[in-house]
Amino acid sequence: MLLLGFAAGLPLLLTLSTLSFRLREAGIDLSAIGYAGWVGLVYSFKWCWSPLVDRLPLPVLTTALGQRRGWILLSQLAVAGGLVGLALTDPQQSLVRAVGFALFVAFASATQDIALDAYRIESADAARQGALAATYQAGYRLAMLWSGAGTLWIAARIGGSEGYRHAGWRAAYLAMAASMAVGILAVFFSSEPTVAHPPTERRWLPWLRAALAEPLADFLRRHRRQAALTLALIATYRLSDTTMAAMVNPFYVDMGYKKEQVAVVSNAYGVAMTLVGTFLGGILVAQRGGLPTLLLGALLSAGTNLLFAALSLIGPQVAALAAVVSAEYLATGIASAAFVAYLSSLTNIGYSATQYALLSSVMQLLPKWAAGFSGAAVAAVGYPKFFVGTALLGLPAIWLALLAIRQESQRKKGPPKEGHPQPSKRL
Repeated sequence: MLLLGFAAGLPLLLTLSTLSFRLREAGIDLSAIGYAGWVGLVYSFKWCWSPLVDRLPLPVLTTALGQRRGWILLSQLAVAGGLVGLALTDPQQSLVRAVGFALFVAFASATQDIALDAYRIESADAARQGALAATYQAGYRLAMLWSGAGTLWIAARIGGSEGYRHAGWRAAYLAMAASMAVGILAVFFSSEPTVAHPPTERRWLPWLRAALAEPLADFLRRHRRQAALTLALIATYRLSDTTMAAMVNPFYVDMGYKKEQVAVVSNAYGVAMTLVGTFLGGILVAQRGGLPTLLLGALLSAGTNLLFAALSLIGPQVAALAAVVSAEYLATGIASAAFVAYLSSLTNIGYSATQYALLSSVMQLLPKWAAGFSGAAVAAVGYPKFFVGTALLGLPAIWLALLAIRQESQRKKGPPKEGHPQPSKRL
């Protein structure tokens, strides 16, 4: 799970925040960088092809490796190929081509996520999902360390620490493409889950009904009146930090931080703090429960955005950056571990790939859409007001988490016993 989490986490920054650093250094304006972030919307629509990953066998690969591992390997090879294309494309010469390769990598990465989420959920019972989620997130964050700090470090070593040099970024992205070998090797040394799946229908309409409509209907049947609240919480939970994160690396460039400083403090040290937060989140989920930890993550994620507003007024001081990064990434780790465990608990193992893809797509749709306007927002109001605004975007998730905790508490208490007085409905 650690190595497969590494493979899942590697492409994300290379198509989003690390790419935004590269684009800003290349002189691309903030609005275009923000709109380029809509590449991440691919993750929000992965439910559209999740039934294929869930049920459709691949020639040769499914026979040799199994349904889950076959799809994982195919998507990993596609990610590596797309990263090679990004390495060889200079955004100063062809921004459209660079964004096109980023879109392809995001599509392959989203496909890998579908297969990996199903693989993780089917590999252990519900009691172990918290531990598996924490381990998966640890590998994910290690990959983000490498794709964030490692990419910037290689680009600085080859192309210089100041100014844009395509040769440095080319070498860095080629190294990232080669790093997908970690996940590819993990596929060959892992074993396929033994969960039995319903047979694939030969006709497309019944097959789509069984693969897509049934998982959705199952979710609505199991959660009933709580489904709307659950989906609203999922949709808004990452709104605050995702919108803010879209402009963090352009912010570093505009503030005057060097690539090495960002690599060490924001990426390397930041990922270390995320790992601490991830394991702390796993412990809190196990001891305190998923929803209370989810609420804590929402509070911390929104609150730490205010620290970036303060940092924008201080100037490029490395010590201040380290303090802000410590708080931000610790909060991110706690929130991520709690949220992955929460989503995993909502799925039915019989439809694990499709239901998890649907839920994680709901999670990313609104935040990714809002993040596309982040560059235009910064250009209009400046960084301090932008960061304050993103903190306010976290309020709906906090309120919904409180409602979910209240409903969970009422459900556990159950209906009043016979003979006990009913509480008055009047206020």
